[in-house]
Amino acid sequence: MAPKKEDKSQYGKVVAENRKARFNYEIVETFEAGLVLTGTEVKALREGKANIADSYANEEGGELWLINSYIPEYLQANQFNHEPRRRRKILVKLREIARLGMAVQRDGMTLVPLKIYFNDKGLAKLQLALAKGKKLHDKRQTQKERDWNRDKSRLLRDRG
Repeated sequence: MAPKKEDKSQYGKVVAENRKARFNYEIVETFEAGLVLTGTEVKALREGKANIADSYANEEGGELWLINSYIPEYLQANQFNHEPRRRRKILVKLREIARLGMAVQRDGMTLVPLKIYFNDKGLAKLQLALAKGKKLHDKRQTQKERDWNRDKSRLLRDRG
């Protein structure tokens, strides 16, 4: 067997990633936030089967909430398990919450989770993005650029 490659990214172990977010949204700003999780949720995240593809963040009552994220039940937990699609509180400073809430209300932006990962200390963190939705022609342009870069690298590689 080949030896496992070490993950040398700036994030620790990435548990869940929203890969479509960068295609569907124009990312204006990203930041790191903590999550309030139960013990069974942390154990389920360590198994690496979470999904944040259809989730979003929302400001309600001066707090940020992660809505519609899926963390499966931890099978060994029996009766003390968590609900897979419950709302989870995002830990951000009050000043940040106010600034993000204003950007969402005033500018029509969205708070999109990009990835959930464990940092060096073993804490679950959420990379959250302040994003603006792309129009259809913007998505087509992104796809054209991606295809051209792929063809260009293929041509340069074949040429030598």
